[in-house]
Amino acid sequence: MIERVVTPELLDHLPADDPEALRSRRDLRRINFFMGNERWICREVRRFSEVAGRGIVEIGAGDGELCHRLARIFPNAPVSAYDLAPAPEFSGSHVIWHQGDLFEKPAPSYSGVLVANLFVHHFEGEALAVLGRWMRNFEVVVLNEPDRCRLPHGLGGIMHPFMNRVTRHDMHVSITAGFRQGELAGFLGLDSGVWQVRETSTWRGARRVVAWRS
Repeated sequence: MIERVVTPELLDHLPADDPEALRSRRDLRRINFFMGNERWICREVRRFSEVAGRGIVEIGAGDGELCHRLARIFPNAPVSAYDLAPAPEFSGSHVIWHQGDLFEKPAPSYSGVLVANLFVHHFEGEALAVLGRWMRNFEVVVLNEPDRCRLPHGLGGIMHPFMNRVTRHDMHVSITAGFRQGELAGFLGLDSGVWQVRETSTWRGARRVVAWRS
């Protein structure tokens, strides 16, 4: 598990309304619940509530559950979401949805908190450096990504009977494209002279980074 390998994921190439895509997103909801990913992100954003009040942005927003949850927690904060998929329907939400390629869109002009859940591992090389520059206006960055180690592969194998073929494939691809200690901050250029970085990992297979400006 030393080498990081980024391989295209099946879900990224399916139409949003494809039955397999819909099933895979339901699988991902269960995986996120088991790993506690969104609960952790919300707790971390609450730690920076004053900064979050100036704005919250989620990149790779997927089904929109996380950004809309944050919008409910911070009803007076501007909340934006970026994803290739069209905006899901959430009644009464004030989330602004930006559909399309993130790298072709300018970052929001306001500062605040940027969050990403299981998104950054899709990229490598210069794309990670560009993504790091896209983040430079934010005061706080909260990232949850796969931990690149053997245990998550084993745990994922136990869950195979309860997943469709897309999720089974993409889960292991994601782990192999995940990160080890220190890699996320390094790839994104979160320089220690500018950022304070706290990084942890969990036995369930999450690699978590919180960075805030010194």
